Amino acid sequence: MTGNNVHLIDHPLVQHKLSIMRDKKTTVQEFRNLVEEVAMLMGYEVFRDMQTEEVEIDTPLEKMKTKMLAGKKVCLVPILRAGTGFLDGLLNLIPSARVGHIGLYRDPDTLVPVEYYLKMPEDLPNRLVVVVDPMLATGNSAIAAVERLKDLDATDIKFMCLLAAPEGIAAFQDAHPDVPVYTAAIDRELNDHGYILPGLGDAGDRIFGTK
Repeated sequence: MTGNNVHLIDHPLVQHKLSIMRDKKTTVQEFRNLVEEVAMLMGYEVFRDMQTEEVEIDTPLEKMKTKMLAGKKVCLVPILRAGTGFLDGLLNLIPSARVGHIGLYRDPDTLVPVEYYLKMPEDLPNRLVVVVDPMLATGNSAIAAVERLKDLDATDIKFMCLLAAPEGIAAFQDAHPDVPVYTAAIDRELNDHGYILPGLGDAGDRIFGTK
């Protein structure tokens, strides 16, 4: 926890796997597998405050009272395209989660996000919505995605990423101070092209092998 509604997940396994992902020698297959593994590990913290209820079950030996999930259901919202790399890991934790999609691309000249796709479950306001994207760089795409979800009456929203830049955190918190951010690392700065330094390169290209 870093305060100001930013949660730094510094578990040794997360940091170890993230370090391998940063290495430019890591292959596409290794990178993709690591994204899934880290997403699952981070998910334990993202969903830590989910509500439970007491139920009665039959073990092979006797009846017992135990806890199971209760309350709001979950909707995972990856920002296309790189955010989809988180899905398998998080769905392994919560197979019943619904998945919405929002397509945004960053204009290379202005760095402003442009929306090209949006599809959400109808009961979005009744769900915990977790927006996922590997990088919180300028923050523009994350800010725009959360704004659209709020337009659709989502009220319980979290944002999850692998890496964040201080500039992106500041911009996101200024726009959405009510939305907690979960990240595995806060890097040094952005370069002139809006990439995180030291970073790990373009997450989408490294997940899908497109460069």
